[in-house]
Amino acid sequence: MAWHNYSIEDATLEDLGAIVEIYNSTVAGRMVTADLEPVRVEDRLHWFHEHNSHHRPLWVLKQDGEVAAWFSFQSFYGRPAYNGTAEVSVYVSGKFRGRGAGSILLTKALEECPRLGLQNLVGFVFGHNEPSLALLRKFGFEQWGLLPGVAEMDGIQRDLVIIGRKL
Repeated sequence: MAWHNYSIEDATLEDLGAIVEIYNSTVAGRMVTADLEPVRVEDRLHWFHEHNSHHRPLWVLKQDGEVAAWFSFQSFYGRPAYNGTAEVSVYVSGKFRGRGAGSILLTKALEECPRLGLQNLVGFVFGHNEPSLALLRKFGFEQWGLLPGVAEMDGIQRDLVIIGRKL
């Protein structure tokens, strides 16, 4: 797919419904999120308001005005000594998966890290989520840790890979 007429914008409250819809589309697959049931927009309001354009942005990638994907920087561990590190999340609508949306957003994220004062990025990815691990590796992320069997979904224990990149 050729990306045309796309934009990357700070998410607005009006985008939250689409963000939640994309997130919820991953729940049933048991590969992307540890949530076992879909979440509601109301459940994500606090999370949404933790983001801002100058410190921990939440972006939407729009194609012809439609939210195709979203990206967030989340504070890591919640203490000031970790301000130079952020957790990253990338979620892509099923309609746009495998077409480069994640790469577009990660490219933008890496460009913005100096402005955001970030020296490290980390991701927490299930060990069986090879598409996400491959995407992050493509951008220079390396495995920094492994938490074996820490998640259980439908009776199956799943590993959590800690993947990171020094900037």
